[in-house]
Parts: sequence; structure tokens; C-alpha cells
Amino acid sequence: MSDGFRVPLDRRHLRGLALAVCLLAVASLAASAVTERDTARAATAPTDGGLDRTLVAAVDGTGPGQIVAYRPNGSVAYRNESLTLYHDVDPSPAGERTVEFVASDVVDEETCGGEECLRNVVRRVNLSTGAGDVVHEWSRPRNGSTQIHDVDRVNESVLLVADINYPDRVYMLDTRTDEVLWEWRVSAAYEPDSGGAYPSDWTHLNDVEWVEIDGREVVMVSLRNQDQVVFVEPGRGLLEDWTLGEDGDHDTLYEQHNPDYIPPERGGPAVLVADSENNRVVEYQREGDRWVESWTWTDERLQWPRDADRLPNGTTVIVDSHGERVLAVRPNGSVAWSRPVPAGGYDVEVLGTGEESAGGASAARLDYESERASPFDDVDPGHWLVATVPPLLLHGTLFALPTWASPLDAALVLAAATAVAVWLAIESAVAVRHRRRQ
Repeated sequence: MSDGFRVPLDRRHLRGLALAVCLLAVASLAASAVTERDTARAATAPTDGGLDRTLVAAVDGTGPGQIVAYRPNGSVAYRNESLTLYHDVDPSPAGERTVEFVASDVVDEETCGGEECLRNVVRRVNLSTGAGDVVHEWSRPRNGSTQIHDVDRVNESVLLVADINYPDRVYMLDTRTDEVLWEWRVSAAYEPDSGGAYPSDWTHLNDVEWVEIDGREVVMVSLRNQDQVVFVEPGRGLLEDWTLGEDGDHDTLYEQHNPDYIPPERGGPAVLVADSENNRVVEYQREGDRWVESWTWTDERLQWPRDADRLPNGTTVIVDSHGERVLAVRPNGSVAWSRPVPAGGYDVEVLGTGEESAGGASAARLDYESERASPFDDVDPGHWLVATVPPLLLHGTLFALPTWASPLDAALVLAAATAVAVWLAIESAVAVRHRRRQ
């Protein structure tokens, strides 16, 4: 008969298990540190309806950040990894094989007056020749989130900039004169106690899009840390009755990325969103004066999606950042094709289909079928382990690890920490029991 606490497992076995998981995590981290991740690895064989166009992906994660263009057969047509982080990529009006992308790099302290600065740059590049030029660039002291994530072209010389840096604003910039033609500051409508840490990473404003609503030119803005997609009319300000989401309402949106607006002529108004921390892609349809969820998709592997585009053929292209792939989903929820990309994929464009969701119809018009689970046909053991970790915890761990660490590294580090914590807790309980017996 027991007279006290009984250890459910042999302590030696538990100690050995904790040590084994720790060694596995260290080995995985070491492999990531010394091995450049292969961005040119062969693509998975497409199912019917496979990709027949060039795909361009921007990556801000594992290993060197990069922009990489894949031919339909999965081989690499172009790659640039000269900068540190890459975010938005868009087709350029300069030509069908030309794109514009936003990237960031660290500037040395001597160049930046004794401070460590971050340089944000918009570049244009021809994917066939590699020739390109700088459209615009900014340098600023590193203070919280300073990487510009998105720039939308308004016309030949004017850019619409999603400025993630304090004072957290959206503005139109004339690249010929550096003149700010218009700006909207988030502080005009939101208090500092909303969203994230003020002022270092308050809104994490990560996307901007020039749209038309009822004949008016409006700017759609993604306030990631406020869990909201908002609409701002120049000269009028925030259109409060059009706001999608609410700060802390994680059932609607949870730290989303890259929303796309679908206009009435294509079945909207609707907004297609990579609902990142909810591990899903979701679409909301405007019905009267409110937003109603009209479609959602996820599978067992999807982990922290950060872009979703509706193509003219009706498929939805998704960037699965921690699942290390780009995939396309048909209206019936099945996967049309899948391509591996390095961890940290941020944005993707399929050339010849228009910018983002410019040519795609709404889920309501396409009669999309929501899909919340699918068979484990695209999940290997490593991705299965990653998929078991809550995205907020996984992302936080990755943020704390070196930039070359992979999602699998983060999952193993968390598993090792859990095993060690359980072992130490049991050792502590045993020690307490011994003290009580003395």
C-alpha cells in the first residue's frame, strides 16, 4: 500500500529520454547551421491540374532570405539572396518576366551615424536576364519592427507604402521627388493599448492594397497585431463600418497576413486572408453592412500561412510558411499541385495570372467547399511534428532562435524543453518526498 508519492516512470528511463530529445534537437540545429538549405530541390510531382507557369516566391525565413523563381518543372529559373529578408513580390508593368520586390538588409553602424540601421529597398528585376534596378530605398535605425513588408504600385512614379515602423502609417510616395503625397497614421483611430508592444511592434502593419469601393478610391490595410483588416479613404479616414475583425477576437482573424480584396464584379465584395495563427485560409463575404465567413481551408500540414491568392482558373494559391510549401487548392477543397519552398515563405506570385487575386472570383461565386481536414497525404514525420505545435508558440520559438533554424528545429527544441521540464519536476517531487521521510 502506498504511503506517499509514487513515480509513474523509471527515473533513469525518463532521464535518458530527456537526454535523447535534447541531443536530437542539438543535432538538428547543428545540421541547419552548417548546411545551406537547398532552394533548388526538385518539386513534388503535381497531381492533375499541375502548375504550368513560373512561380515566384519571396522568403524571409530559414537560411538566407531570398526571392526565387521556379519553372513549371520545379527547377530554379532565378534566385537572389543578396539581402537578408524578402517580403512582398509583384508583377511589374515593365514586362511579363519582370517583378518588383521588397527586401531588407542590415546597414553597418558607421554608415548609419553610429547606429545599427535597416535598409528597406524596392527592386525591379528581369527574371530571364537578371538585370534590374532600385526603385526606391529607405534606411532607418533598428527599433522594433522596421522591415517594410509591402508596397503597392499606384502608378508609374507613386508607391503606396505599408510602413511597419513607428509611427505606423500608410502613405503614398512620389519616387521621383521623395515627396509624401498622402498619409494615414494608425494613431488617428487606435489607442496605444491596442495590438502589440507600443511603440516597438504596435501594429505590425504588413499589407496594403489600393481598391475601389462604391466608386471611391480606398486603401485596404492589414493591422496584424490588432487582428483586423481596415479600409481607409484618403481625405475621410477610417471606414469603421467596413472593418473586418476585432482586437483579440481570434475566432475571426488571428494575426493575419496579405489580405486580398475581391470586388463586386467578381462576386464580392470579399476579402481572402491568410489567417496565420489560426492555421487556415479564410474568406469573408460582405453581406449588407457586415462580413460573413464564406469559405475556409486547412489541412494537417498547414502551419502559419502568410499569403493566399485566388487565380483566374478558380484555384487558390497558398504559402505555407512553416509547412515549407506553396500549394493550390481547387474549389472542391482538393490540392491541385504542391511545390516545396524553404521555410519562411512569405509571398508568392504565379506569373501571367495578374497581381495577387486580381483575376480571381469570390468563393461565393465559385461555390467553394470549405475543407477543415484532409488525409495525411502531404505530411512526413517532420512536418507532422511541426503541425502538432500551436503556431503562436512555434513562431515565438523560431523568432528566439537564429535565423537559420527551421520549424523542425523549433519543434524539437520545444520537445526537449518539455522533456527536461517533466524530468526536473519529477526529480523535484522525489526530493520533496525524501525530505518529508527524514
